[in-house]
Amino acid sequence: MNSENDKENNEIKDATENNETAKTEATEEAKELSLEDQLKESQDKLLRTLAEVENQRRRYEKETREAFEYGGFNFARETLSVLDNLQRAHQSIQSDESLKDNKDLNKFLENIKIIEKDLISIFEKNSIKKIKCLNETFDPNFHQAMLEIEDETKNPGTILQEIQAGYLYKERLLRPSFVAIAKKKTNENEEKEAEKEKKK
Repeated sequence: MNSENDKENNEIKDATENNETAKTEATEEAKELSLEDQLKESQDKLLRTLAEVENQRRRYEKETREAFEYGGFNFARETLSVLDNLQRAHQSIQSDESLKDNKDLNKFLENIKIIEKDLISIFEKNSIKKIKCLNETFDPNFHQAMLEIEDETKNPGTILQEIQAGYLYKERLLRPSFVAIAKKKTNENEEKEAEKEKKK
């Protein structure tokens, strides 16, 4: 009887040990899986961090390059007003009736022209270039239309007049050219002209 009990106890003991061994193995496998998962997660985080650092480096290099290339952009834009005022002064003095009889007027206007040429020369040396626009096709990236003029001899959208000069700083737009562009005559105007011709 004792031997049967011992046998049963041994079987129970063996079964319990087998269960515990299985649990231990499962736990170790779970730990191994979680270590693998942790490793994958760490690798993923590392790759993301490296990508972020690389992006920041590129952004910094781009900002540094742009600061070096276009650092004078705002200064250049502000300096345009000096040239504008100089040109306005020249036109104003030239058209002033009270100064026309002054014998020194021409010398004064010549001096203003010299200063204007010097300023334009300084602009060109520093990559500030005037936008050519007369007889060009209107481009909203470089021109701003201030008015439209009916003209049958030109294609619609052709620039007929420059109201204020536009400038580029290297490849960037400092200020658009303010222009007048050609447009076709409208039907109303054609009808009015036809009526005028009939009356003649």
